[in-house]
Amino acid sequence: MSRTQRRISRRSLFATMAALVGASAISLLILAGCSGKTDGTANATASAGKGTVEIPFKIGIMTGTVSQGEDEFRAGQMVVAKYGQDHVKMVTYPDNFMQEQETVISQLVGLASDPEVKVIVVGQAIPGSVAAARKIREKRPDILIGMIEPHEDPELVNRTADISIQPDQLARGRTIVAVAKKMGVTDLIHYSFPRHMSQELISRRRDIMKEECAKNGIKFHFVTAPDPMGEGGLPATQQFVMEDVPRELKQYGPKTAFFSTNCGMMDPMIRTVLNDGGYVPEQCCPSPTHGYPTALGIAIPPDKAGDFAYINAENQKVIAEHHMTGHFATWPVPEVMLSIRTVTDLLVDATMKKSSYKDEATVKTAMEAHAGVPITLAKYDEKQGNSYLFLVSNIYY
Repeated sequence: MSRTQRRISRRSLFATMAALVGASAISLLILAGCSGKTDGTANATASAGKGTVEIPFKIGIMTGTVSQGEDEFRAGQMVVAKYGQDHVKMVTYPDNFMQEQETVISQLVGLASDPEVKVIVVGQAIPGSVAAARKIREKRPDILIGMIEPHEDPELVNRTADISIQPDQLARGRTIVAVAKKMGVTDLIHYSFPRHMSQELISRRRDIMKEECAKNGIKFHFVTAPDPMGEGGLPATQQFVMEDVPRELKQYGPKTAFFSTNCGMMDPMIRTVLNDGGYVPEQCCPSPTHGYPTALGIAIPPDKAGDFAYINAENQKVIAEHHMTGHFATWPVPEVMLSIRTVTDLLVDATMKKSSYKDEATVKTAMEAHAGVPITLAKYDEKQGNSYLFLVSNIYY
């Protein structure tokens, strides 16, 4: 593969990733306004003022930190900007949430302790969210609860949340392979670990991807990576990805595609593929801002934040400069950001008796208004509950 640009050395790559981890931590401290806290209990609101929409109650929102999921954190900030800091209580769940589920539960229940809170949205809805919702129901049955990308049993979520939204993971088992096929790949590497494989939809999606690869003449390879919740933490996971991608390319050739179930793997995976070759048909959470700007070295000006036409164009430009056009794909808008903003607005409108989140057409219209592009929407269970699954068409860089 010919390139005119200087290749990034492995030592430089490790140094860059170390800097990125440090920068994420600094950004979190600055943006979340926390005084050295990393347990997620600090208030994460970043902007003051009354917002652009006035409501006679408060919203409680929990997202991941910048290091866990920047898109969801930024979505929370957008909710604050829209409804005002005085009307939004925003917290971040702990990075080590699997070991701190009691903290997660207490944080969500704590949001409901304010009698003015009428809506609670959690994204991603990590383990502990269902238990917290049940505790909230016991004392505050009036609160509407929304869950974004729930990690727990989909049947339990469907019975517990007033509304939940996530990408249609089972359908993605087919669409991701279709994108890889269009790219002309011969092999597909699927990175994950036992904790994620214990989640029903993720596990079933993996099985579907394997079946679809067989149908399309693509060799499927499951590779177990270190869990970022494990002993080495996120740095060990990222280091593994940076070292393993070149190994897989050497073994299976330049037409190898890479997919991962973990957000923390995206930056190093995209960066290493850009440098060493291969393909990325889609991220775990498809988005123009999930991994791409940091991996590509793009600094998004403040006045362009949220301008996804600009961000997509910048991603495409840098990739083209590296002679890697056609090797990457994603969705044109951040799926988790889209979901958090949509669910919040739907539950606010429902509280004010303006519309119903139980109407599928209303949900689809609201999502498309935020996305600016058509979406495909379906219910997880057509007979009961309000759990929605959606897809957005891919764009290629």
